[in-house]
Amino acid sequence: MNKNVSDVMSTNVVPVSLDKHVYDVALNMKEYDTGFIPIVETEDHRKLVGVVTDRDLVLRGIASKNPGSTKVSEVMTADVHTVNSTASIDEAAKMMAAHQVRRLPVVDNGELVGILSLGDIATESSSQNNAGSALTDISEPSH
Repeated sequence: MNKNVSDVMSTNVVPVSLDKHVYDVALNMKEYDTGFIPIVETEDHRKLVGVVTDRDLVLRGIASKNPGSTKVSEVMTADVHTVNSTASIDEAAKMMAAHQVRRLPVVDNGELVGILSLGDIATESSSQNNAGSALTDISEPSH
């Protein structure tokens, strides 16, 4: 049986709202032991507007000498690839490989509902080959 993204995605996502600062993102990363924080419009409205990775914090934050009070919008990646919760795991793995990403925000009706990681796909036994294939494609430099 083919499973959908909703069957394996993480739903315990703690986004940061657009009005917050880089320091708030760093605190969430530390508290929730993650290097990937979705950015939503407001705390009440979970419309995805971007993501901040630990790499974003280093390159666009620290290395650019931006202080912790810098707005999230200054360091976030706004052009984010997303997947719908009803998409198949195979479709999501192909999307990850095509865009060379290890995580995809899951968005339904414009609202953030979860995160799908390469690890989530790998735990699904019928999709292990796709996870391996996606990881190989993600790890290879694009030309």
